[in-house]
Amino acid sequence: MQRPPLDAEQLRRSLLESPELSFFSRIDIVESTGSTNTDLIARATEPDIGNAVLLAESQSHGRGRHARAWVSPPRAQLAMSLLVKLDGVAPAALGWLSLLTGIAVVDALRATAGVSAELKWPNDVLIDGRKVAGILAEVATGGAAPIVVVGIGLNVSLTEEELPVPHATSLVLAEAKQTDRTVLVRALLTEFAHRFTAWRDKDWLPGELAVAYRERCATIGTTVRAELPDGRTLTGVAEGIDDAGRLLIDDEAVSAADVTHLRAQD
Repeated sequence: MQRPPLDAEQLRRSLLESPELSFFSRIDIVESTGSTNTDLIARATEPDIGNAVLLAESQSHGRGRHARAWVSPPRAQLAMSLLVKLDGVAPAALGWLSLLTGIAVVDALRATAGVSAELKWPNDVLIDGRKVAGILAEVATGGAAPIVVVGIGLNVSLTEEELPVPHATSLVLAEAKQTDRTVLVRALLTEFAHRFTAWRDKDWLPGELAVAYRERCATIGTTVRAELPDGRTLTGVAEGIDDAGRLLIDDEAVSAADVTHLRAQD
C-alpha cells in the first residue's frame, strides 16, 4: 500500500496563505516520536511559544484516555497535537475544549472525506459505530491563562489486520472519498481554528456549543454502560447532553466516564 509522507512545505505555506490557519504560528512534522502530546507539553513553557501544531509520521507511545496505547504503522494515521493558549477562557470552561475538538473533527471528516462521522461521548469519533479517531486534551500549565495540548489520532489507511481493536475502523475501510493526509490535516486545522476562535471570543456560547454537540452525538438515545472515576458502574439510557457538556444517563449527570455503547445482547 502506498503511504506517502505528509507535505510539510504545503502545510507550512497554508499557514501564510489561509486567513483561518494564521491562528497557528507554526507547524512541525517529525518522522517519529514517543508522543506528540508529551513533546508539545514539554515546550509549553517556552517564552515565544504560540499556537502550535506537531505531527508525527509514527508514534511509539501515543496515548488515549486512561493511558491507553494508540499505535499504528508509519504514515497510516494522523498523529497530531495542537498547543493552544487559552487567554480569555475561564478555567471552568476547559472541559468543553475536547468536545469542541470532536465537533471540528466530525465536520472536517464529513465535508472533506465524505464519511458519516459521529461523536461518541465524550471524545471519540465513530463511523458506522466503529472508532476512527480519538481526542485527548491535557493542561500544560496552570494559572489564569492555561495552555492546553489537544491530541488527535485518526486512522487513515489501516487495514483490517492492522486495526488495534475489532471495533476500530479507518477512512480507507470506510471508503472515504479523501484519504490524502495533508488535505485532511488542513481540513482539521481549519475547522478547529474556526470553532475555537468562536468559542474563545464568546461568539459561540456554551448553550450553542451543546446544541452543536448533540446534533453530532451518536450516544444520545443509546443504552450505555458508564464506568465512573469513583469506581461505580452506571447502566442506562443516555438521554442527552446538558449545557455543561455532561452526559445525562437516566437521572444522573456524568462529567467524566469511560462509556460503552451496549447492543441488545450486552
